[in-house]
Amino acid sequence: MRRVLLMFEEESMRRAVGILGAVWGVIGISLLLGRGLVCLVPYVMELSDVVLTGWQGAALLSSVVLLGYVEGYKGFQLKFSPRAAARVDVVRRMPTLPRVVLAPLFCMGFFDAKKKRKIVAYGLTAMVILLILLVERLPQPWRGIVDAGVLLGLSWGLVSFWIFTVRAFFGLGPAVDPELS
Repeated sequence: MRRVLLMFEEESMRRAVGILGAVWGVIGISLLLGRGLVCLVPYVMELSDVVLTGWQGAALLSSVVLLGYVEGYKGFQLKFSPRAAARVDVVRRMPTLPRVVLAPLFCMGFFDAKKKRKIVAYGLTAMVILLILLVERLPQPWRGIVDAGVLLGLSWGLVSFWIFTVRAFFGLGPAVDPELS
């Protein structure tokens, strides 16, 4: 009987640690994307003080449409969000110390992932950092024009991540390969 109780306690502890890691993964990714959103808003809001030329207006529309589609839909909704949500679910179901402590990084595919997933994770991170450094150098209104599209893409990404995570937790929707190593 005592052995059964110990097994139950171990399973309960593993389940609790898995849930804690999954919550940390969701919070960590949400904070990362949310910080990006908060940083972009002032530059986009500055556009309301500027009278845009026809070309600038067309560039703004193009930025929002193009980056909303490429970043928000193609990048986040179709690729990052389902995979990150699947990896959040892996932390919940199969917690290990590194997965729980570094849950946001695990969920983004930086470790315990197939070689291709790690290359994509590190490559995209480097590319995003480079693009941030380049866009920071743009004068207004051009910076705000680019940031408006990025703002839409990041917002789309954050919401899609939350939706896919809820669906993964409740077993709704198709199963997505977490691409574990």
